[in-house]
Amino acid sequence: MNMRRKWLAPFGMWIVFEIVAVTLWLTKDNLFYLLNFSYIGTSITVGLLLFRFNYKHARRIIQLLVGLYMLIYLGLICRENMQIEGFWYYLFTGVFEAATIHYVVAKIFGPLLFGRGWCGYACWTAMVLDFLPYKKPQAARKKIGFIRYITFAFSFSFVVLLFLNHVENMEKIMFIAFIVGNILYYIVGIILAFLFKDNRAFCKYICPVTVFLKPMSYFSVVRVKCDKEKCISCGKCKKVCPMNVDMTDNSRKRKNGTECILCMECVKACPRKAL
Repeated sequence: MNMRRKWLAPFGMWIVFEIVAVTLWLTKDNLFYLLNFSYIGTSITVGLLLFRFNYKHARRIIQLLVGLYMLIYLGLICRENMQIEGFWYYLFTGVFEAATIHYVVAKIFGPLLFGRGWCGYACWTAMVLDFLPYKKPQAARKKIGFIRYITFAFSFSFVVLLFLNHVENMEKIMFIAFIVGNILYYIVGIILAFLFKDNRAFCKYICPVTVFLKPMSYFSVVRVKCDKEKCISCGKCKKVCPMNVDMTDNSRKRKNGTECILCMECVKACPRKAL
C-alpha cells in the first residue's frame, strides 16, 4: 500500500496534465498545447519522483525546468506576455489562448486541486528569489499584504486604459510590458528579500497573482496535513516554512493556510514524520 501511494502523486499529476494537454490539442486543433502541457506535466512528475527518493533539490529542478521554459521560450522567444497583464489583454480581446489558458489552468481553477503549487514549483519570479539566502523567514510576517490588491488593480487598469485609448501595436506593448514587468518584479523581490530577510516577501506582500490563487487554494484537494497522534509540538515545521503557515492545524482556517506553496520543507523537517 505504501509503495502504491509513493507512485500515486507523481503519476496522478502527470495524468492530470496529459488530460489537459490532449483536451486542448483536440479542441483547439493545435499541437502546441499537447507538447506544452505534456512537457510541464512530465517535468513536474520527474521532480516529484525525485522528491519521493529524498533528493533534496527535487523542487528546484522542477522550478528550473518549468520556470525557465515559460520565461525564456514562451515569454522571450514566442513573445507571449505570461504575466497578469497578458491575461487581461487576451481576456479583453476574447481570445482563449496563451496567457488566458495558462491562468485558467494554473492560477484560477488549478488551485482547487493543487493549491498554490504554482508558486512553489513553476513561478519564474520565485525561481530566482529562492536562490537568495533567506529561505527561512528571519522575522515575523508583516501586515502589508494589502499591497497585492494595489498591484492587481494597477495591472488591470493599465490594460483597460490601453484599450480605452485605442492604442496601436498592442502586442508589441504587451511584450515590452512582459520584459519591464519581470525586471521590476526581480528588482523589488530581491530588495524586499534582503530588507525583510525573507526570500518570499514579494510573494506575501506584492504579487498580484495571489489575488487569484488565495481564495481558490482555500478549497485545495492536495494539502499538507498533521497526524496529531505523532506530533510532539516541537515547532520545527513552523520555523522552516517560507510562508509562515501553521501546519499543525488541519482546519481550512489555519493560520496563513492559503499561503502554502507545497514546498514540503515542513515534511522534511518533522522529526516524527507527522506531516
